[in-house]
Amino acid sequence: MTRYVTISKFSADSGYTEDAIRTKIKNGVWLEGHVWMKAPDGRILIIIEGYERWAEGQTVFDLQRRAA
Repeated sequence: MTRYVTISKFSADSGYTEDAIRTKIKNGVWLEGHVWMKAPDGRILIIIEGYERWAEGQTVFDLQRRAA
């Protein structure tokens, strides 16, 4: 399983439009470092595990506690 995917790949797999994904990122619904990251080349990548945790309703506190 791939850990990181581009917005276009995630859109195709998840059913979210690319605009919806970008809006979630822009509005802070998906947090950088938890659900998405910026690659060294500047592209935004979706962190699959982070998205799955978000979809299951885990809070940012839960995600931060697991990272510690």
